[in-house]
Amino acid sequence: MNVDSLLHWPRTLFARLALILFAGLALAQALSFWLTMTERDQSMTNVMMGYIEREVASSVALLDHLPAAERADWLPRLARRSYTFMLGPGISGGPPDARLSARAAESIAEGIGTRYPLTVNAVPGESERMQVHLRLSDGTPLTIDYRPMQGAPLSRWLPLVLMLQLAVLAACCWLAVRLATRPLNQLARAADTLGPDLKAHRLPEDGPDEVARAARAFNAMQDRVALYMTERMQILAAISHDLQTPITRMRLRVDVMDDSVEGTRLQQDLREMETLVKEGVTYARTLHGATEVPCRIDPDALFDSIVCDYVDAGQKVSLQGRIDTALVTRPQALRRIVCNLVDNALKFGGEAEIAVAASQDGQVTISVLDRGPGIPAESLEAVFEPFYRLEGSRNRSTGGTGLGLAIARQLTLAMDAALSLHNRAGGGLEARLVLKNRG
Repeated sequence: MNVDSLLHWPRTLFARLALILFAGLALAQALSFWLTMTERDQSMTNVMMGYIEREVASSVALLDHLPAAERADWLPRLARRSYTFMLGPGISGGPPDARLSARAAESIAEGIGTRYPLTVNAVPGESERMQVHLRLSDGTPLTIDYRPMQGAPLSRWLPLVLMLQLAVLAACCWLAVRLATRPLNQLARAADTLGPDLKAHRLPEDGPDEVARAARAFNAMQDRVALYMTERMQILAAISHDLQTPITRMRLRVDVMDDSVEGTRLQQDLREMETLVKEGVTYARTLHGATEVPCRIDPDALFDSIVCDYVDAGQKVSLQGRIDTALVTRPQALRRIVCNLVDNALKFGGEAEIAVAASQDGQVTISVLDRGPGIPAESLEAVFEPFYRLEGSRNRSTGGTGLGLAIARQLTLAMDAALSLHNRAGGGLEARLVLKNRG
């Protein structure tokens, strides 16, 4: 099990970088806030301890100088938010163990303990509360009841400011990661559009140095691949084309020979060679690029004409279904694909059925069905490779040249369509062509 599955990482690089940046910045922001609040509490505590030391000493001195009858009236005036004064022995208890209470007791003792002996204890049953007990000059008991304040209260606008800061951090992370990953998305799209015609969109060679360098390298690679493929296909097309001349001369010489078994075999071999050369030229042209311009056609009329041509030639070909909508495609390439599939079905099944249908999402499905022997499941993709034949025989009437399906697949890719083979229940094969109607 890898690290990604253990940590449940997002699948996209954009999400991963954004998550890392936002988490890091948010953690830094939280740590900064915690340090600020800690320092603020410590500063407020220091100020409060000094204030308590001065105020309590002044209040005790005032109560000590007042007549006994007037002291009760002054107690509410001397009270503060964290402590009050009571005339009486108060509540006894153990020594204060809370840090803030112990520090407050220390400050009070430093302020008045030299003149008025005092004792300090925590109040039982309270989370943090203590009392300081002392006696005034006339022996009257006085108790200082102290409830520590845990830091200064937060302002109401502070949570809103923190939320706004997090929103700004999230927006900055999103913008930074988007700028960083956009060149990768452009590179991926350019690589995806590099199809059989080798006419992908060129990447803009601008932006940061690293991005511009990667774009220049990709564009240069595109040019080199296109050049190599063009040279390769030109050589193949030239060889296939030049072979037609000696084949024609050989056929003329065989035609003037006496009728014999050897002459008949030579004529058959020459016809097979001529078929192989023609299909080789066609395959080279489909690899070299699709020059046909897409246009709007009536697909039902096109399929009707294909079926009629086969029926007129005495072949068992039928048509099922209708599309009933215009289709923007390359008509000659579509005709060649369907004819190659029908020829393949007739060769191995003796008859073919063309079934067409259009879906609501704009896709058009064209299926060529036969009841031949089918294809082993492990070879359903391999048969699209050039010169691949399931049958090892050189008999062209059954083995074929091995280029028909390869040509159909190359034309399909140039049309941005999908071609696949499927074995039918009960025997036979279905060649399924799926087009996207861009009309």
